[in-house]
Parts: sequence; C-alpha cells; structure tokens
Amino acid sequence: MGTLEGHLLPGMFTLFYSLYYSVLVSLALLRGQRLLKLPLPPREKRGQRWWQLVPLEGVAKVVITTAGIIPEFFYPPGEYRLRMVDWEDPRRPFIFKDNWQHVTMYGFFLISGVVDIVSQSCQAQRKLKLEQAAEALAFHVLVLLMATHIENKSTLEIRVHILFMVPAFLVALVLTTEIWFPDQPALWVLKTWMGLVLSSWLLQLCVLMYAPPSGQPWRADSPEDLAFLTIFFCWHLAIQAAVLAVIYALCTLWLRRCSSSIEVPSTRYQPCPMDPSSEELEKLSADAVLQDWGV
Repeated sequence: MGTLEGHLLPGMFTLFYSLYYSVLVSLALLRGQRLLKLPLPPREKRGQRWWQLVPLEGVAKVVITTAGIIPEFFYPPGEYRLRMVDWEDPRRPFIFKDNWQHVTMYGFFLISGVVDIVSQSCQAQRKLKLEQAAEALAFHVLVLLMATHIENKSTLEIRVHILFMVPAFLVALVLTTEIWFPDQPALWVLKTWMGLVLSSWLLQLCVLMYAPPSGQPWRADSPEDLAFLTIFFCWHLAIQAAVLAVIYALCTLWLRRCSSSIEVPSTRYQPCPMDPSSEELEKLSADAVLQDWGV
C-alpha cells in the first residue's frame, strides 16, 4: 500500500524482528554456540498447551503479513482491489499492479511463517533447513519484485528503492548461504546488521516520501537531494553497526551479571550420608583408606 501506514507497518515489524535477532546473535556469540538456532527438545518435553508448541516467530510472521495483505485490498473502507483484470475494458488490462506486488511480497513471508509453525509444531523433528529456505525465498522474491516495482517511478523513488534493495539482497544471499553453512558466526552478524539497516531505511523511506520534517517534499530533479539520499544511507550503515555493538555490550553485561549471581554447586553444603549400607559412605571410606596409605 503506497501510503505512510503501508510502509510503516513492515518497517516497524522488521525493526523489532532485527533487534530480536541482534540479541539472539549476541548471546550465541558470547556462549560460543555452534548454531544460531539450537535444536528443539522433543514435543513431549515442551508441554502440551498450544502456546508452548507454536513458535512465536512463525505466528508473528503470519499475523503481521495478514495485517499487511488485507489493507492492500480493502483500505480505505469501501475500496475493493481484489481484481487483477478490468473486464469492463475491451482491452482487458491488468489493474492494481502495486497492490498485487505488495501482496505477493507479504504472501511469501506468510508462507515462511507457516513453514516455521509446521516445522516446529507438527513435525517430530524440526526442519531447520526448510525454514531457512522459505525465509531466503521470501527475501529473494522481495528483491525481484522490488526491481520491477520501481518502473515508471520518479528518480527519487527509484533511488530510495534501489538503496532499499541493497541490504535486502545481502540478507537473501546470507540466508541462502546459511542453508548449507549454518555454523558461520560472520554470516549471523552480517545478516543481523543488514536486517537492521533494511528496517531503519524502510522507516527513513516513510519520512522521505510521506512526512518530510521540513514540510517540503524532496525534489527528484535536484542533484543535491539525490546525493544526500546516498549519504543518509551510509549513515544508516554506521548507526546500525553501532546499535549492534551496543546490544552486544548489553548482552555481555547481562551474562556476566547472571553468571556472577549463580551459586557454584561445589560450594553448597551437602550432608554426609550416615546409613552404614550407603554406597556413598562406602566410597568415602575407600577414599579415606587410600589417602591414609598415600601418607
């Protein structure tokens, strides 16, 4: 949906999702995990209630994408864009091109969410590669459709969307590589960093195109305005790298605080077994005899 709200919804969701992944990646690096997403325990050990079995990430993808698809067809109230062809025109032209492109983008992320839910809730063993492949496909489709979405647009819109395609393509490339090489921390960091840039630039796109702070629209015929677009994008790269570093530092402090508050098991008082038939008492007696012989 080519409105402020239509770009704000995916921008905010992508931002929160990227921040969540930043925490996951930071904790995985600090703990020395071999994989970013650890295998799930058996279903019988995860509880029997539905909210203990259904993955939050998958549900969030389904809910947010559905919330994005419905307005494409029926917002504002009274609109009806659930048509592809104008049958009243003798030429039978296609209509609502932008809306159907947005719906297709949302649709593949919806499929990714459904795959997450089925893989983690309905299968005996989690199909992690299938989840990664579905998410990678969604980003590849996003880049492909974005390449045609900018046709017949102004120079300003083309420049903004091309800069948006750069981190989207890098995320798609990393997700594809992770299908075969999931144990590469450098890829985790790059994917998270580009996800943060992608979300922040999408929010910047809302400001540039629909709510400029100066109150004056950006001029597509101004070389200065177009040059500053690229400058701002480079600032987003630096700012989101700093955000990722801050999140890593906060996770480091949190882990240190938690580890210092955990009591060492060996320092706890354990009463000595007093039963003469106890195996532990026999073991302690044997150790004492050996120590006596050693002296």
